Amino acid sequence: MYRLSKLRFGFPIGLFLLLLLDGSISQSFSVQLFHYPSAMVSHLVVLWLVCGAIFEADQGEAYPMPLAVWAAIAGAVFDLYYTGIFGVYVFVFPVVIYVTRRLVLYIRPNFLSGLLIYFIDITIVEALGYLASRAIHLTTMSGSSFLVNTLGPTLAFNLAMFVILYFPIRWVYNWLK
Repeated sequence: MYRLSKLRFGFPIGLFLLLLLDGSISQSFSVQLFHYPSAMVSHLVVLWLVCGAIFEADQGEAYPMPLAVWAAIAGAVFDLYYTGIFGVYVFVFPVVIYVTRRLVLYIRPNFLSGLLIYFIDITIVEALGYLASRAIHLTTMSGSSFLVNTLGPTLAFNLAMFVILYFPIRWVYNWLK
C-alpha cells in the first residue's frame, strides 16, 4: 500500500517541513526556550517519525515505510545543519524508530499509548545526545543538572506538542494514505 499512496512523497515532505519548523521554533522562541539554566528542545522531527511508526502499526501495513532510512537521512540533516557534529542523530533517530516499532508490538497504538511511547523516545533522544556530548567533551553538565534543567523541560514541551499535534498529524497521515 505504501508504494501506491501519496504517503511515499508526503512523508518526506512533512519530515523536511518539521525539520525546518524545529529550527524556526528554536530561533523564534529562543528567549523562552533557552532561559538559563533551563533548556527546552523542540523535537518535532521525532514526533513525525514516531507518529509514522504508530500509525503504520495501527493500520497493519503489509509493506512498511522505510522509516529507519528516513530517520537516518533526517538525522544526517539534523546533525549537519543544527549540531555541526556528524554522527549523533544519524544513529539516534533510527534507534528511536526501532524502539517505537518494538513497543507497538506490545502496546496497542492509540493516543495515550502514543504519548507514553513518545515520552520514552524523547528520553532516549535527549539521553543519548547528552551522553554523546559528554563523551566528546562538549558539555560538563552533571547528570542531575541534565535531568532537571534539560530533560524535564524538554519532555514537558514535547509532550505538550504531542497533545496539540497528534490529531492533525493523524489526519494528514490518513489523507496521504
